[in-house]
Amino acid sequence: MKRISEFRLAIFVLLAAALAASAADVKVIANPSVASSSISADELKGVFLVTKTTLSDGSHVEPVLAKGGSAHETFVKEYVGKTPAALETYYRSLVFTGKASMPKSAASDAEITAYVAKTKGAIGYVGANAATAGVKVLDVK
Repeated sequence: MKRISEFRLAIFVLLAAALAASAADVKVIANPSVASSSISADELKGVFLVTKTTLSDGSHVEPVLAKGGSAHETFVKEYVGKTPAALETYYRSLVFTGKASMPKSAASDAEITAYVAKTKGAIGYVGANAATAGVKVLDVK
């Protein structure tokens, strides 16, 4: 009986750790041309689903995605509500129907930060520990 309790405790600890590894593991970054210092979760989702090209403050925005990794998986799940594969399929369907083009993507946090820093209106995401010189970190509300 003691082994079952220890097993349940271990499962609980693992689940708690998995839940804690959420949106706090990701920073949303923007080019300094984006006037706002915060973005709603709904606006952010709209930007990355390519249904929103301007924020409530009037700033024109374009999404920048990671090509993979834990920050990408966390961001897509927590903020977009899809799996990375489902988001890729979604983008491909937009391209196929002529409604949008594929968003810019980069292989690393450093590449995303560099692109966002030099591209007016760019919004991306990086891991929580990534350097963010030249960009602004947006508060997601």
